[in-house]
Amino acid sequence: MSSQPATDLIASALRAPDELYFNRELSWLAFNERVLAEASNANYPLLERLRFLAISGSNLDEFVMIRVAGLAGQVQRGIDRLSIDGRTPSQQLLAVRERVAELSQRQQDVWEELHDLLGETGIHVGDGDLVRPEALAWMQRYFLEEILPVITPQALDPAHPFPFVANGGMGLLFTLTRDADREQVIEMILIPSALPRFVRVPGDEDIYISITNLICRFADHIFPGFTIEGDGLFRVLRDSDIEIEEEAEDLVRTFRSAIQRRRRGTVIQLELEHDFDPVAEQILLEQLGISDALVLKSSGVIGFESLGEIVAIDRPDLKFPSYTPRYPERIREHDGDCFAAIREKDIVIHHPYESFEVVVDFLRQAASDPDVVAIKQTLYRAGNQSAIISALIAAAEAGKSVTAVVEIKARFDEEQNLMWASQLERAGVQVIYGFVDWKTHAKVAMVVRREEDGFRTYCHFGTGNYHPVTARTYTDLSFFTAAPEFGRDAAKLFNFVSGYVEPRSTEALVISPLNLRDEFNAAVDREIANARAGRPAAIWAKCNQITDQAVIDKLYEASQAGVEIELVVRGICCLKPGVEGVSDNIRVKSIIGRFLEHGRIYAFANGEPMPSSAAKVYISSADLMERNLDRRVEIFIPIRNRTVHDQVLQQVLLANMLDTEQSWLLRADGGYSRVVSEDRSFNCHHYFMTNPSLSGRGEALDPDAVPKLSLRKGRAA
Repeated sequence: MSSQPATDLIASALRAPDELYFNRELSWLAFNERVLAEASNANYPLLERLRFLAISGSNLDEFVMIRVAGLAGQVQRGIDRLSIDGRTPSQQLLAVRERVAELSQRQQDVWEELHDLLGETGIHVGDGDLVRPEALAWMQRYFLEEILPVITPQALDPAHPFPFVANGGMGLLFTLTRDADREQVIEMILIPSALPRFVRVPGDEDIYISITNLICRFADHIFPGFTIEGDGLFRVLRDSDIEIEEEAEDLVRTFRSAIQRRRRGTVIQLELEHDFDPVAEQILLEQLGISDALVLKSSGVIGFESLGEIVAIDRPDLKFPSYTPRYPERIREHDGDCFAAIREKDIVIHHPYESFEVVVDFLRQAASDPDVVAIKQTLYRAGNQSAIISALIAAAEAGKSVTAVVEIKARFDEEQNLMWASQLERAGVQVIYGFVDWKTHAKVAMVVRREEDGFRTYCHFGTGNYHPVTARTYTDLSFFTAAPEFGRDAAKLFNFVSGYVEPRSTEALVISPLNLRDEFNAAVDREIANARAGRPAAIWAKCNQITDQAVIDKLYEASQAGVEIELVVRGICCLKPGVEGVSDNIRVKSIIGRFLEHGRIYAFANGEPMPSSAAKVYISSADLMERNLDRRVEIFIPIRNRTVHDQVLQQVLLANMLDTEQSWLLRADGGYSRVVSEDRSFNCHHYFMTNPSLSGRGEALDPDAVPKLSLRKGRAA
């Protein structure tokens, strides 16, 4: 083991911070550029490409509302804390806004391309000139009956206070001339969020007209006695971060107030149509109190997320072939009895290739089983129609002891989680909100059952949320076990969150912010020691983000000691691979494809060539970020069962390492390049869609089903 700490090793390299680390914000924007690039991927069906464009728009909106807003707030308050790459907040804000503007323009360019391709397939978006005369009457009737009653024009003058424009709100400004006296008037119409963004015009072809287009087309019905000189669409994004003081006396009440404040946050970005009236624009800038906000002008779509409405249309010929997740065979073998299957042997489930319904069934069975006495569950994001919530309510109503740790600090799900908490409490569930200053991000459910030989605890540990909708598109792992040590540790975890009873020790689980960082460092140190002793040494990891400087420095130390490090990092990566003398032995790639890579897996060679049964393997919901290691309740779950261990390492993680068709390689200059296969390409998503289930049936799999990885060649052998 090294006697010289990683920080000293890095300092001795006499390198500037920007030579060692990538900027977090710019790395995230690079991730969204990769998402947007999939919208131009000619190998994808057309509506799937449109979906990627909509996702990139949603991603960018959230980035502006949280990250750009955070930087703007730091600049405003005079905070001068440097980023990991040595930039001040003002330097970051300048660079980020420039990249946001560039990315927004690229979205418009991609939209122009997709718009034309959609038209060739009979889907016309915003092409009002294609509407047949007989359809114009329908459009007018729709406007008069469905739109006019719910919109409210408001004059902008001293007698009418400027209306509040909510976060994400869109509006139209009309420049009018009163016919009677030729006086100029400016009117605003805010677009109600309850209205759809696009309306399909009846006819042989799929023609979609935006609501704003309809309002402008029939504006003379709104403003009789006026001549319409011009109109313009705008959209507002506000600071949406929520900050909670540590001394908050009532966390629920504090969050309800904070949610209300978020709707009225500072304007961070204003989007306008390119030919927006200059006079109307100046009024907007003054009334919205915009001084430092980014103003973007567009000749195309404003609010790309709304294109998801077009993606949803019924055109299976323009989408990926439908896919139905498999139900785990091990559960079927026990006639649907989850407890019997888990009692026999640990099980791993790979979502979305294997159905999330098994997790729901696990809780439903617990709710109806008369031998179950208690259920404890963490809830971070559960969705708006959650079968999980229903199962917990049914269990409480059946007289079982049910405890739910509801994380109300889950960003943008605060209102939903507060609603679930209220429903659960009314049903008799004991609802816990956890820590004020830490989020409970671990995904754990435990069921205590009375059996012949005493009480037995069944546990579910996940890398993803208890969210049935996202479980259909996010790749995650569910691990079921009845091993007593996991049950005892899970109980300690819940006691820690509910009663602040810090466990003195655990038998299996590694918990942050208590000891997860130390455990990770110790695992890396063992690889360093093995490398220096001439034994095989390697680290394989799959996660969503790597931003923590101490972790990065520890990986740099391992690289310098000769440890081979292979990382699959979907999103932000502040670690620079391939820097001579620092990270020569580190390779980083990102996978962007049909499914969103979300599960975290960490594997350490442990003295044997990777991948082997000797490796130490953990699954987790934690990324390698300061917040996950120091400010969240997270867990590393060690995989000890031989079958499950080999499935996670030699199938799931190995397939990610082998993927070439959906992979982007991170270069030392910060750019990403698509991986090009020299001979045989491999698509990990396609592999898992077409190969047998993982669910504990390792002996039933063809031993040659998964190709072996050659680290030197970086491809399937």
